Amino acid sequence: MRSVNTKEAALDRENRVKDYWNREDVFRRSMSEREGNETFVFYEGPPTANGLPHAGHVLGRVIKDFIGRYKTMQGYQVLRKGGWDTHGLPVELEVEKQLGISGKQQVEEYGVEKFIEECKKSVFNYEKQWREFTESIGYWLDMDDPYVTLQNRYIESVWNILSDLHKRDLLTKGHRVTPYCPSCQTTLSSHEVAQGYEDVKDLSATAKFKVKGSENEFFLGWTTTPWTLPANVTLAVHPDLDYIKAEQNGEVYIVAEALAEKNLGEEYNVLSKHKGSEFAGTEYHAPFPFVKPERGHFVVEAGFVNAESGTGVVHIAPAYGEDDYNLVKEHNLSFFNVVDGQGRYTEDVPPFEGRFVKDCDVDIVKYLANEGLLFHKEKYEHSYPHCWRCDSPLLYYAIESWFIKTTEMKDKFLENNQQVEWHPEHIKDGRFGNFLENMVDWNIGRNRFWGTPLPIWICDSCDHQYAPNSQADLQEKAIGDIGDVELHKPYVDRVQLTCEKCNGTMNRVPEVIDVWFDSGSMPFAQQHYPFENKDQFEKQFPADVICEGIDQTRGWFYSLLAVSTLFTGKAPYKRVLSTGHILDEEGRKMSKSKGNALHPMDIVNKFGADAFRWALLADSAPWNNKRFSERVVIEAKSKVIDTLVNTHAFYTLYANIDGYEYNEKETGEKTLLDRWVLSRLNSVTVVVNEALDAYDFTKAAKALEKYIDEVSNWYIRRSRDRFWEEGMTESKKAAYHTLHEVLVQLSQLMAPYTPFLADDIYHNLTG
Repeated sequence: MRSVNTKEAALDRENRVKDYWNREDVFRRSMSEREGNETFVFYEGPPTANGLPHAGHVLGRVIKDFIGRYKTMQGYQVLRKGGWDTHGLPVELEVEKQLGISGKQQVEEYGVEKFIEECKKSVFNYEKQWREFTESIGYWLDMDDPYVTLQNRYIESVWNILSDLHKRDLLTKGHRVTPYCPSCQTTLSSHEVAQGYEDVKDLSATAKFKVKGSENEFFLGWTTTPWTLPANVTLAVHPDLDYIKAEQNGEVYIVAEALAEKNLGEEYNVLSKHKGSEFAGTEYHAPFPFVKPERGHFVVEAGFVNAESGTGVVHIAPAYGEDDYNLVKEHNLSFFNVVDGQGRYTEDVPPFEGRFVKDCDVDIVKYLANEGLLFHKEKYEHSYPHCWRCDSPLLYYAIESWFIKTTEMKDKFLENNQQVEWHPEHIKDGRFGNFLENMVDWNIGRNRFWGTPLPIWICDSCDHQYAPNSQADLQEKAIGDIGDVELHKPYVDRVQLTCEKCNGTMNRVPEVIDVWFDSGSMPFAQQHYPFENKDQFEKQFPADVICEGIDQTRGWFYSLLAVSTLFTGKAPYKRVLSTGHILDEEGRKMSKSKGNALHPMDIVNKFGADAFRWALLADSAPWNNKRFSERVVIEAKSKVIDTLVNTHAFYTLYANIDGYEYNEKETGEKTLLDRWVLSRLNSVTVVVNEALDAYDFTKAAKALEKYIDEVSNWYIRRSRDRFWEEGMTESKKAAYHTLHEVLVQLSQLMAPYTPFLADDIYHNLTG
């Protein structure tokens, strides 16, 4: 038994233990030696390796490792396959920055093939740092055989799912109003939009729409997006709502009666009262004369109009809002769009041509004022969606895209969610349940370059569509030998198929898919299912637990549920642990720009991973946002880690001096204090196991922390004289035997929390 050096740095101790794990292949053996045991299934949410790990990554990875260790210690086989999320716009933007280019046009000028090759290179820029970080915090994860979303075998499994959805008519093309990023020049799905809301101050305007044939009569229309006014097609009123014509300062305004005072103040004369239906068909002059619809610029009825805000008269521009779009279709009105793919006005709006629309709100309002058509303007603060990838404000465009009809299976989504155990529980019917209740069809297509290509080929002659479900299927339908083609743009775009309907030539559609579908497919694609590993897939589906940050509620948690429900009808997981954000001491979000970011490796190097892990789990429930700082880690190290090290050191020092060797049967004469500390140990063990079975890491940690203090400050302090007695008395033997038993069992209880120190104690005392 080795004596313990209390001055040994935590990092040195942890590196020593890590070397032992590597030398003895402990992690792999923890899985292989449990072959045939009941499995406990865990999924690793794939990080992107083209960015460095930050403090937010630590909590999730520590909890995942914790559960893996705890369940392994209970006898389960816990396979822990790592993964890399390698596609998507974040990668493209990083490469654009490196190449000094920006936007789709410059990418095409640079060359798509060269650009794709640069994307491939960049995705593992920080793999070494991720591996070091993962190992340094003691996270046991198979990073030597990970699933990688860019590999053909992974893409082939994703294609198999998409092909199945296409055959079932759940994957179709449609023209709808969709969130769109003008900077990235691609659409987004609803769950992506949900991740990027920011509070902003915008300009709202109440514009005057002059009634045709009148001298001074105007409908007042309020809008929070003045940039859409040049595209006005109609005004909408509610047929059953009460409206008034009110005279003020020589002009007559038409507004909802309930909103008159809010808009007109107290000084106005009511000339007449009307139901909204009376205005249906009334023609008016739009405030911007640039676009003249063949059928439009008259009032229509709409059920979504209300008297809660605005004026009760809604300005309708069909290209930029879902209600607007549907209303125009319903009334067979003209449709037009005055904004291009980069979010700039087209030549249809000469005064603002070429300018980004969101930058024109002030000038739009000035134009209205100059024309005498501005009734009111004001700044207001609201939450506005921004691109989660590049932070640009989103626009809503009516655009053609590919959609998965998730709404057709909404009841199944809701049913599957009810089978899942959520931590914290309120997420099930709150944040996540509400998102499912309000789900829209999944906009799956992206007009970008680096991603899984949408596997749909369309015939040039008859428009027949075909979605191959495998590389073999692709080869079978292909014109000529395609070899082992890489399933990325532009390589796969060169593959043409023969149309089974008319023998015409089929070409692939240009889109790649939403990266969230990639990561949501991982239960299947990580095993290259259904092409191989069917037994392994069945053994590893569904997951017993997944764990990620709260922001994944509308990210990975949703995409996993969506893909699995669509493809199998089943939930992909039994239990979801949703962690809170790591904040600074003052409760602010950590960021480089604020200078308050904690670097995980710095903390590990200074205080050790065990203290870091304990600080994260013992302080408060991981579902809550955590105020975190070095001070919290210092306290954890001092109170728990150092106390346990000193207890271990005390035992080894005196046991070595006395030549004591533990023998289970030679218990000595146990005192009341011995029996008390062992009784407490058994009580604490029950509390810890019950808490951890319920995923209450904090309750178990508090019980352990209290017990460690009791062992040090009560048991040892009051037993010192026995350890110092001359010779090996029965009392001294009992003290050694008791403390050995306490330390060994305590090391096992602590192992999921502090694996390095626990392992050091256990192997030192048991050999």
